[in-house]
This record gives sequence, C-alpha cells and structure tokens, in this order.
Amino acid sequence: MAGNEGSFSSLRGYGAALLQTPARFARRAGAVTTTMEEMSRVRARSGSSMQRKLRWYDLVGLGMGGMVGAGVFVTVGSAAGNKAGPAVILSYAVSGLCALLSAFCYTEFAVEMPVAGGAFSYLRVTFGEFAAFVTGANLLMEYVVSNAAVARGLTSYIATVFSNSSPNAWRITVSGLPKNYQNIDLIAVAVILTITICICYSTKESSMLNMVLTSVHISLIVLVIAIGFAKGRVSNLVHPMNPEKHPGGFLPYGASGVLSGAAMVYLSYIGYDAVSTMAEEVKHPAKDIPIGVSGSVAIVTVLYCLMAAALAMLVPYDAIEVDAPFSSAFKRVEGWEWVSNLVGVGASLGIVTSLMVAMLGQARYLCVIGRSGVAPPWFARIHRRTGTPVNASAVLGICTAAIAVITDLAVLLELVSIGTLFVFYMVANAVVYRRYVAEDKSDRWLTLGFLAAFSALSVGFTLSWQLCPAGRVRTALLGGFGLGAVAALQAFHSAASPARKPEFWGVPLMPWIPATSTFLNLFLMGSMDRASYVRFGAFSALAVAMYLLYSVHASWDAEEEADVELQKGSATAAQHAADKGRDNDEAKV
Repeated sequence: MAGNEGSFSSLRGYGAALLQTPARFARRAGAVTTTMEEMSRVRARSGSSMQRKLRWYDLVGLGMGGMVGAGVFVTVGSAAGNKAGPAVILSYAVSGLCALLSAFCYTEFAVEMPVAGGAFSYLRVTFGEFAAFVTGANLLMEYVVSNAAVARGLTSYIATVFSNSSPNAWRITVSGLPKNYQNIDLIAVAVILTITICICYSTKESSMLNMVLTSVHISLIVLVIAIGFAKGRVSNLVHPMNPEKHPGGFLPYGASGVLSGAAMVYLSYIGYDAVSTMAEEVKHPAKDIPIGVSGSVAIVTVLYCLMAAALAMLVPYDAIEVDAPFSSAFKRVEGWEWVSNLVGVGASLGIVTSLMVAMLGQARYLCVIGRSGVAPPWFARIHRRTGTPVNASAVLGICTAAIAVITDLAVLLELVSIGTLFVFYMVANAVVYRRYVAEDKSDRWLTLGFLAAFSALSVGFTLSWQLCPAGRVRTALLGGFGLGAVAALQAFHSAASPARKPEFWGVPLMPWIPATSTFLNLFLMGSMDRASYVRFGAFSALAVAMYLLYSVHASWDAEEEADVELQKGSATAAQHAADKGRDNDEAKV
C-alpha cells in the first residue's frame, strides 16, 4: 500500500471507507504516539530535517515580536478607561502571570519533545489523535483568519495615522463586489507574500529580520515610556479629570475591575505559543527553550506594565481616548506632539513582526499535522536546501493573502474566536495528565477525575463572577466554588504521586501551577461574548467534519502502511539472521 490508496484510490474505495467510519473512529480517535515516535518515525516523514540554528536570544526576539504588536497600543485604552482605571497596571501584571504559567506548561513539552508541532504534538501524545486534530485545526483556522485581519489592519493603521485618511484610503474600491468585500487591499497581500517568501527561504534569516524590527520597535516603546514618566504626573494615578462622574483612587473599580481589565488585555500576550513550534530548529532545546519562551513573556510583561503606568500618569483614566490612547495622550502635551508619530511607527513595526511570527507558527502546525497522517503528507515536506516547511508555508501564505485581499476587517475580526485560550487550557491539563499517569494508563481515572472536577469548579466560579449581581449570593457562590477548587487540588496533590519525572526541565510546584493556568484560562474564556462561543463551535464542528470525512481514513491508511513496513522490516531482519546462522553453520562444517 502506498500513500492513501486504501481509502482514496477510487470513489468505491472511499464509499467503503465511509461505511467503516465508526469502527475506524473508535480505533484511531484515542490513539496516542510516544515521544520517541514523534521525534523519529513521525519526523522522518518530512524527508529532510529542519536546520537547528536558533538560540535562546532568537526565541526571545521571536516571542517579543509575536506578542508586542499594535494591540497593546489600543487595548490599554479600553482597559483603563472602561474597566480598571489606573489599576490597568495590575491588569497587565495579572495577565502576564497567566501567560507565564501557560508558558511554563508549553516549555515542559517543548523541552521533552522538541518537534515543530507545538500544542498539536503535545495533545497527540497525551489525549490522542482526535483531541489533537480538533484543537490543532481550530487553532490553524484562527491563525489564518487572524493573520489576514492583522495584515488588513496594517493598511488601515498606516492610512489613518500617517496620512489622516480614512481606513480604506489606500485600498481599491470595486463597487460591483458584495458589501464588505469591495475594498481590494493590495498592501496587505504584498506584506503577506513578502513574509511568506522570507519564512520559506530561512528561519534563521527570518529571525534576524525579526530581531532588527523588534529592536527598533522596543527602542521606540522605551522612549515613549521614558517621555511618559518624565512628562506625566503621579497625581493622575489617583485623581480622575471629572471626579463627579467617575470614582477616584488607584483602584476606582476595585479588584473586579482589575480582573475584567486583565481579561481584556490578555490577548496582547498571545504570540509566545508560536515560539514553541520552532523547538525543532533550536540548537540546544533543554537550555534555550526555557529561557526563550519564559524570558520573552517576562520582558513583555514588564514593558506592558511600564507602558500602562506611563499612560496613566500622562492622562487621567477618564480622559483617555479609547481608540488611540498613546497618540492622543502625547498630543495633549505641549511640544511633544511628534511623539504620536513614533507611536505610529512602533505599532506598524509591531504588526509586521507579530504577523511574521504567527506565519512561522502556522506553517509548522500544518507541517506536523501532515506528518501525523491526518492531513496530506505533501504538507509535511521539508525543503532539502532551506530546511523549512516550504509547502505548508506557501499554501497558508496564499490562503491568508486570498482572504485578506477583499474581506473587510470587521468581518475578519468577527471570525476570530477563543481557540487560542482553549488550546492553553488543554495544554495545562495535558501537563498534569502526563506527569501523573503512567504509560500503561492503569491509574488514569484519578487524574481524569481531578481534571474534570477542577474544570467544573472553575467554570462555576467564572459563571458566578460573570452572571450573578453583586451581593451575598454572589459572594457565597464565589467562595464555595473557590474553596472547592482549592480543596480538590489539595486532595489530588495528597493522593496522587507523579508517574514520571521530566529529564531536563519541568513545571515547578506541580500540580499547582498548571491548575492555576487552567483556572485563569477558563476565567478569561468566560469574559468572551456569546458570539465568540458560536464561532468557536462552528470552527470545531468544521474540524470534526474534516476528521470524519478525511482525516480518520488517512490516519487509518497511514497506520496500515506503517504496519506493513514494520512487518517487512521484521521479515527482512529474520531472513538476515537466518542467512547469517546458515553461513556460520557452513563455516563450521
């Protein structure tokens, strides 16, 4: 058998495969691979190997480039003005802690299994093929759509900030096309295709370009922070402009405002997860990955908190312009209006670097999904000379450009769902499961029971926070669910013993840190609106349909082919052993 001949050689063969879907699903959905299989047999399906040239400073640069986009220049205004007030500084600190805990979970997997699949590979070796595919496909679709949105956002940002024009001023309007698809964005297409060529050519050179752009970007941010501290007033941290309408103090909306603000600004930290997909290209994974992933999150957290503090000192929180907080803040400072142009340059560079890192990540996700047999193996091919997944990079780049060329930004933003937070939640659970469940899975029910109970209590806490009005009932529910979660965690910690110990690097304070990450990610997911869940459900339903109609059959055929090759190898080895024995006997005679 070669390729997918069994299920896809003809319509009759495919029809017969569909009739066997229930049986194939039952066998393949929970099928897990081992770490060694992912790093040897599965990785060999790409042909050539990726080049191990990245070091810890490359990862720090890529992580910072992926996180520090234009989002922070916008979200800080909404979070400060509508949610937390000056305490938005604490909101960024809370979100940074949440991101760091998730980064720890990613790091343990990436060090133990330095392959390019990121969360897809981590979930495949833990919860099986189906959970990994649905999660990975959801994340991949979100990558493509969000990258198209970011590219179109760059055109809008340049037009409004540098030329004071409408967002569509630099686009070509074709009146004959449907509404929301009339504005042709050639700049977005050019940026996407240029980045696609760069990441196809070399990961190391792409990292160097990202390092240069990120260095300029961070330098501008540091300058903005310094000017903000120099020209700002500490009194703005506690005194609103209109005290009759808005409460005063550093915490005008209390702890609830800080947490609501944290949920709003958390999306500014998304991007470090793409760095884990480059683990296969890291020269010294055990040393470089922990520094690169965690270090980038820590540095970005400090920068974000300082940016928030500078803004809160420049302008009272109730006078912050939500859409362009920094630009408008510096326009209020006499003689420093020119700084608003620096903000525009920094945001534009941040958009380019975040887009580059995301496109690097999405290509490696698709490459490893192709390796696993649930997508066409053509996507898994690594170019012999460049050492990059050229096929996956090119196809996803073209798809992203095709979406970005005509689809309005508003439509794209509506399609971006909560998939990334869900992946973080799954990876946190996977770390606990792999640490406490032995390879024979004989003791898995205690761990599964804890994960289910802790998630349910976390959801109960989140729903009580979001839906219940302030009062005794809300306080009682929050206290009950919170104490229940802590009690469940302590009981599991006392009853369960780790089944394995990480060889190189592991999440400290198990299972407290991944459990806290689980809780925080569920809490942040609870802040999303109903439409986000509808879109997430639609993406997941599409992923399930793809799995049932194609992937489970492709995986079945790939496994059958692997079994045949294994049998041939065993037979060949046995024949060689027999021939050698016969030769020895003849020599003795």
